Amino acid sequence: MTHLRNLTLAGLFLWALSAVAVAATTYRLEDLLRLAQDGNRVLAAGGEAVAAARAGIDTAGALPNPELEFLTGSQRPRTGVGGDGTARSAWFSQRIEYPSQRQARVGAATAGVEAAVADWTGLRTDVVAGIRLRFYDLLRRQAEQAAAQEDLALMEDIRSRVEVKVHTGEAARYELIKADAEMLNARKAAQSAKLRVAQAQAVLRQAVGAPLASQFEIDGRLDRPVALPTLETLRTDLVMRNPELQRLRALRSQAERQLDYERTLRLPAVSLKGGREEDRDMRAHHVGVVVTVPLFDRRRGPVDAAGAQLARARHDLEGREFALLQALEAAFRQYEVAATQVATLETAIVQQAAAALRVAEAAYRYGERGILDYLDAQRVFRAARGDLIAARHELQLAAIEIDRLRAAGEPSNP
Repeated sequence: MTHLRNLTLAGLFLWALSAVAVAATTYRLEDLLRLAQDGNRVLAAGGEAVAAARAGIDTAGALPNPELEFLTGSQRPRTGVGGDGTARSAWFSQRIEYPSQRQARVGAATAGVEAAVADWTGLRTDVVAGIRLRFYDLLRRQAEQAAAQEDLALMEDIRSRVEVKVHTGEAARYELIKADAEMLNARKAAQSAKLRVAQAQAVLRQAVGAPLASQFEIDGRLDRPVALPTLETLRTDLVMRNPELQRLRALRSQAERQLDYERTLRLPAVSLKGGREEDRDMRAHHVGVVVTVPLFDRRRGPVDAAGAQLARARHDLEGREFALLQALEAAFRQYEVAATQVATLETAIVQQAAAALRVAEAAYRYGERGILDYLDAQRVFRAARGDLIAARHELQLAAIEIDRLRAAGEPSNP
């Protein structure tokens, strides 16, 4: 008996472990964002790009290296006076760099770092927006699946009742045929909704870019309240915080520093030079200055090219700022439309369709209406409920796009 009890306990323990192993993991939106922050390879690559740009500051601030020159050879007199010997010389030269040149070069490298940081911030903003978008896509598909399952259960119940009425002679045969057709349509819709949920899960996994559980669920609300500031406040946020505009401003600053650097290269280059020469009969020391006179090459081409790059950076910034402001206004108008639709559907249309369905169901049960009236009322309710799900989804998408444009760190909340 003891042995049998031990086997039973062991079997229960193994069953519990297997149940835990196959249990689906539940993720909230915050959990998915944290997983992406820690494991997304695209974000990691962007971080390395920032590190490489920071290394460019050290390169730009480095002083020029000195040059050492050592020569040796044989000496032989041409007049016959003196004897053979060895001649040696050693030279040292150090280019003296103007402080303005190094400052311009370091400024350009610093602006490059700012551009890389803004680029990484924009990349992170896009990843966050993509995850939020796929998260609410999955919530929509789950809501559609739940509605489809509810419709299927209702149609199965209706079909059973119609079958009873047909067999008892209370209803015509065509009512059963109609109920069968509607039930098949509901079953097909439920199967399609289930497949769309699986597809949305795969797309969400791809958007996160980090390992997720083989089976997972999400914890969220499609009807999450959304509240946004005024359009003028959003415009100000976009101009100040949008990563793309920050990157373009950094590139403009980098082009300004590069133009300053090219102009400083027009100045004469100065190097200190010193050396020692030694042969059998003489030893000499030299100290002097080497000046490169910019007589023929005035660096007109590089200066003009840097000026053109600066003008281009300014035009890119102005054009992109205008385009983003227009995109923000379009997203805000979409948000207003979706919010109006959600309010109308929630407070009026869906409630009226549900009330009409209840009246049609009661009338059908008491024999006052036929099956067609009941099915028509159900289709109206189903369409209104689907419109509400779609409107809630559109509202979330508009809020996500606005948050992406203004680089909001967290989703919009009341």
